[in-house]
Amino acid sequence: MARIFRTPFLAALAALVSAAAATLSFAYPALAAGPTAVFTKTSDWGSGWEGRYTITNGGSSTITGWQVPFTLPSGTSLGSYWDATVSSVGQRHTFTNRSWNGTLAPGASASFGFLATGSGSPVDCTLNGATCAGGAPPTTAPPPTTTPPTTTPPTTTPPTTPPTTSPPNAGLPKHALIGSLHASFANGAGYLRMADVPDDWDVVNLAFGEPTSVTSGDIRFQLCPAAECPNVETEAQFTAAIRAKQQQGKKVLLSIGGQNGQVQLTTTAARDTFVRSVSAIIDRYGLNGLDIDFEGHSLYLNTGDTDFRNPTTPVVVNLISAIRELKQRYGTGFVLTMAPETFFVQLGYQFYGSGPWGGQDPRAGSYLPVIHALRDVLTVLHVQDYNSGPIVGLDGQYHTMGGTDFHIAMTDMLLAGFPVAGNANAVFPALREDQVAFGAPSSTSAGNGYLAPAGVQQAVTCLVRGQNCGAYTPRSGTNPNFRGLMTWSINWDRYYSWEFRLNHGPFLKALP
Repeated sequence: MARIFRTPFLAALAALVSAAAATLSFAYPALAAGPTAVFTKTSDWGSGWEGRYTITNGGSSTITGWQVPFTLPSGTSLGSYWDATVSSVGQRHTFTNRSWNGTLAPGASASFGFLATGSGSPVDCTLNGATCAGGAPPTTAPPPTTTPPTTTPPTTTPPTTPPTTSPPNAGLPKHALIGSLHASFANGAGYLRMADVPDDWDVVNLAFGEPTSVTSGDIRFQLCPAAECPNVETEAQFTAAIRAKQQQGKKVLLSIGGQNGQVQLTTTAARDTFVRSVSAIIDRYGLNGLDIDFEGHSLYLNTGDTDFRNPTTPVVVNLISAIRELKQRYGTGFVLTMAPETFFVQLGYQFYGSGPWGGQDPRAGSYLPVIHALRDVLTVLHVQDYNSGPIVGLDGQYHTMGGTDFHIAMTDMLLAGFPVAGNANAVFPALREDQVAFGAPSSTSAGNGYLAPAGVQQAVTCLVRGQNCGAYTPRSGTNPNFRGLMTWSINWDRYYSWEFRLNHGPFLKALP
């Protein structure tokens, strides 16, 4: 989101192009004492499936790292994976913890997931040399040591069929209206007290938490100064209004970043400071979670960091680690949303980082490893479908903001999945329907790419029902659990007589 109009995306994109010229589950036998690794199929579409291993420390001492090898039967191939690294010899695959999920205190758990093509399930699983069920090492033969034959990696695109069971309850309505509130500045639209935010808004993102310096990790939030916002409430009134919203079932989040809030967690010290300072703000106001709105140069990929499944760039790795720690601190009720620009997400379909030969914009697609690593704790991803240059969709055509097909095409990419930088062997898997919304400016003053309510609702109708889609056919099919709409901003919406809220609030609630 932005405080003012801006179009750096267009210049960056031009430079980039130029430079480039119901869950189904089954577990192993009852858990024994000690560490265990339990396998679950989280979805199965016949020709393939998505799986997850959950490692639980049932012992009395802390685990400082874990490895989970298992074998996939012949005819079943490993595809994309997340929250672990992997090495493979033939059909034997060894998953190793990442930096943020290797240490498990007694009773703690971590997990990793992956996609597979074929119908077979893992066998001969071990955890740190012992059986995954929590016992002595198995008596099965060791994995082969010969060099595996050369094979073509799987190229199957992940499924678009959603799981048959309901996703975890995030405490949100099935179709939510989400908006940012200028809480720390006026931005020309005027200040709006928390108590005066209409009840139609299901999620209110407080804009913005900003760092004391770009690399400090020290996030601060304060109400708009009275000199800029004469009608600002007291902090006690602000906090009381938040409680009133929460009692109505609404969620109030701290939105971090924005146009002016560049956050680069270049060191583990900055990461730790980020966790401490953000926790202090959440605790101070009793907030429900975070909205990550990193823009500008907050995220980028170092040269050579080419695999979104295994990022190595510190600003990416440390952000993932920080959010993981915050999620663990606040538990299952913690709400996590993200509001990246298209440059950092959908542009990854064409370009990822500086590219194989260098010279591309290193920020291209740089949100993808963050989204991917946190998909198991992500509540809603609402990409900003505004302030954007043209983006190529899954139909191979450029789509331009301000039109219905832009919203459809950009959102369809998240619901269907897509190969990163055109690499069919590095597919960004589809998100769950309930994790996906899209962002639209509430008015012509709020951002470039404004679209009248009828056009926005046409896009939602296409995505949800598969109707009135125009020239673009969604690859994801119908998405009845599509989460909803986000806007920048609540303040600008009030300035324009609540056009966004009054049109889209009832529309979303009327969807089945």
